[in-house]
Amino acid sequence: MYRLEQVRQALRNPRKAFTELNRRYYGRHGTDYNPNGIDVFEEDWDNLILLDACQFEEFERATTIPGTLQSRISRGSTSAEFIKGNFSDRQLHDVVYVSANGWFPKLKAELDTEIHDFVLVERDAVNQLTSRPETVTDRAIEVAAEYPNKRLIVHYMQPHQPYLGPAGKRMEFGSTLAETVEKNDLSRRDARQAYRENLELAFAAVERLQKSLTGKTVISSDHGEHLGEHERPIPVRFFGHMDSLYTDELVTVPWHVLEHTTRRRIVPEEPVTEHDIDIRAVEQNLRDLGYRV
Repeated sequence: MYRLEQVRQALRNPRKAFTELNRRYYGRHGTDYNPNGIDVFEEDWDNLILLDACQFEEFERATTIPGTLQSRISRGSTSAEFIKGNFSDRQLHDVVYVSANGWFPKLKAELDTEIHDFVLVERDAVNQLTSRPETVTDRAIEVAAEYPNKRLIVHYMQPHQPYLGPAGKRMEFGSTLAETVEKNDLSRRDARQAYRENLELAFAAVERLQKSLTGKTVISSDHGEHLGEHERPIPVRFFGHMDSLYTDELVTVPWHVLEHTTRRRIVPEEPVTEHDIDIRAVEQNLRDLGYRV
C-alpha cells in the first residue's frame, strides 16, 4: 500500500511516479542487481576497460578502435549494482582494479570479496568531482607494469557526467543528469552532444592505454545511460540512470574485443596490504554524483 504522502508526491510529479512504477516492474526478481546480466569474471579477458555509463548505441557510433564489437547485458543499471552483481562472495586473487569510481571501496565491507589490489585514482577535474581520463590512463599504465601477471580492470568515469568537453564547460552541473538537463534547459541534442564529447575524451585515453597493455583487452561498461529516450513499459522520457531500471539503454553495454596476438600468464596471489582510503570522502563524492549512499 502507498502512504498518503507518496500519493501526493506522485500527483505533484507524475513523471517520477511513472519511473517508480517502471522500476517496480523490473525489480520483481527480488535481488539487488540484474540477474539476467553476465558474470564478467566468467568472460575471457586479460584487461577489462570500463567506461562508466556508456550507452551501447553511442559506443557503436563513435568507436574507431580496431576490434570486434559485440554487446552484453550488464548486471547493473548503476555502478553499485554492477559491483554487487559481479564481486560479491568471491576470491579474485588474480585481479587488480584501477578505478576512478568509488563504489568498490564503499561496498567492499559488505561484499565479502577479496581482490589482489585496488587502486583509487585521484579526482582532479571539476572541483575534485571526477577524474580526467588521462589521469586514469597514467595510473593504469603504472599499475599494469607493477602487476604484469594479473587480470587488470581499468574503470574510467567518462562518459558519465560531469562533462569535460567544450559543451560541458558551459554547463552548471546538477547531481544527476536529469538535474543538469533541467538547470541548463538542455535539449536532447544538447545533452547528447556533451555526452559524446566525454566519450571521445575517453576513447583518446583508452587508445593510449591499450598501446601499453599486453594480452586480450575488452572495452565495456558497468551500465548504460538514458539520453532522453523513453523508459519502458510506461513510456516516460528519462535522462540518466538509476537502480532497478533495466531498460535496454541501461543494461545493454558494449563488449569490444581488441585485436591481440599474445596472452598474459595470469597468476593468483594473496592480496596486498589495503591502501588507506578515506571512505567518508568517497561517500561524499558519490553523493555529489547523484547516488544514494
